[in-house]
Amino acid sequence: MKWSILHPDEQLVSSIQKCFRTSEVIARVLANRQIHTKSEAVTFFNPDWKKLHDPFMMMDMDKAVERILKNIQNAKPILIFGDYDVDGTTAAAALCIALKIFGGNVKYYIPDREVDGYGLSTTGIDYAERMGADLLITCDCGINAFEKVDYANEKAIDIIITDHHTPHEKLPNAFAVLNPKRKDCNYPFKGLCGGGVAFKLITALGYKLNISISKYAEILPLITLGTAADIVPIKDENRIIVYHGLSLLHDLEKPGLKTLLQLAGLNGAVSVGQLVFSIAPRINAAGRLGDANRAVELFVTDDEKRAKQLAKELDEENKRRQLIQQAVVNEAFLKVNAEADLKNDRALVLMAEGWHPGVVGIVASKVKEEFHRPTVIIAMKNGLGKGSARSINGFDLYEALAECKKYLQGYGGHPMAAGLSVSSEKFEEFKKAFIRCAANSLSLADMEATLTLDSLMALQDITPRFMEFLDKLGPYGPGNMRPRFAISSAEIVGVPKVIGKTGEHLRFKVRQGKRSYPAVGFGLSDKYEMLITGKPVDIAFVVETNEWQGNTSIQLNVRDIKPTAES
Repeated sequence: MKWSILHPDEQLVSSIQKCFRTSEVIARVLANRQIHTKSEAVTFFNPDWKKLHDPFMMMDMDKAVERILKNIQNAKPILIFGDYDVDGTTAAAALCIALKIFGGNVKYYIPDREVDGYGLSTTGIDYAERMGADLLITCDCGINAFEKVDYANEKAIDIIITDHHTPHEKLPNAFAVLNPKRKDCNYPFKGLCGGGVAFKLITALGYKLNISISKYAEILPLITLGTAADIVPIKDENRIIVYHGLSLLHDLEKPGLKTLLQLAGLNGAVSVGQLVFSIAPRINAAGRLGDANRAVELFVTDDEKRAKQLAKELDEENKRRQLIQQAVVNEAFLKVNAEADLKNDRALVLMAEGWHPGVVGIVASKVKEEFHRPTVIIAMKNGLGKGSARSINGFDLYEALAECKKYLQGYGGHPMAAGLSVSSEKFEEFKKAFIRCAANSLSLADMEATLTLDSLMALQDITPRFMEFLDKLGPYGPGNMRPRFAISSAEIVGVPKVIGKTGEHLRFKVRQGKRSYPAVGFGLSDKYEMLITGKPVDIAFVVETNEWQGNTSIQLNVRDIKPTAES
């Protein structure tokens, strides 16, 4: 792995150091995050509700609000239609909870991944018709659902789309389309997830009804969870939402999310990373292997007994998902080694009969991380393949799929993550076209994994003020990752330990000068022999607080290790 240390302007670093009366390493981190003045620091370190943008700046917001208020005032049913992932289910739950607080007659519907496929479905529209709803609001889907929206219009059901996926040139003929990525939308922040867009609709409704955000603050942890899971930048409005949502996680009114947190053993302060790796997989499991409506029911129910039952179900389903996922990951790795031309191909496209469509996204991520190139994983069944794609920096998946669309039955998503469907007859043509797109866009240098570091530092730079600074710099996530540092010529104290069920991790102690700290290296057991030579090493790491059995200590969470001469 190549290390790339950021080098902000030295005069700027010196200026920040003097302005904040702080250490050079802290000044470098601030410079890397474009926090150069005290006013910028106040804005960043004190996420304020008043800094949220006016929701009515979003195109079609006024139309959407008026249409929803009409149904609320006339007690007409409204159907919330959500996608089956974390973003979609949390958005749907938040919208249901808020609309009920606002006096709405609301029901929800989450499609079946295998039966309905992705996005707005005729089954959901038929359900709206049966329940007497003349208004359907999508969450995290619908932006490219042209035929389905026309189908709803034929049934005199108005569609309000709330979505954040990249739209085509043309928009569906919906009553209102809320999506900050619309080309004609001047909304200042484009990085909202699906739940974030739903949240803006909720705040707009609250404003019109003169209901303060404190009356529906219980939805914030749900929007925070969706924002964390959808890997959108923790900047601007997302930072404000996540900052306040995390603070409310242990003061939840409804039992569902509270039970899920307890089940995952998250009893103290919760981070974005813990939501992504401990909570999101349990929710996703509901839709990957079964009925995702259970996730929404978990979030909206007031019945504690039912919440515990649902949380346990999702936990068990997640364990089953892990077994299925690992089997597909193993097969995918074997396929790469047997079928792919890793010397020449700058993308991987893998397909198999029998792979579970519910895990292809996670598998694509695993393969992408291992081989560091754009990856498409497709589960084929009865001649139709359902696939997920994950990308690396410098390659826009959505644009690539648009270039290959003549071979696809459907596609949608973002530059870094997307979904698609392809027939078995067109698979080989799609594969060749996609790999050709990658060859035209990516260089050999792009294939090399790069570890970007904020700064070189010394262990003596880890002071109480430094730790307080790291704490206040959060919440962390894309766009505001936990700072990564490097130390040079470090000494390994004692004998490192190989840990983990399969011996994949390392635990050891690092010393530099008079300072020493414990360190853990996840997935770095291959560095063991290097550490026992007694020679100095350079270490790339993040500094974190480790809590174990009631004790709190500082440790280095190591990302990479190199012999000092090679760095």
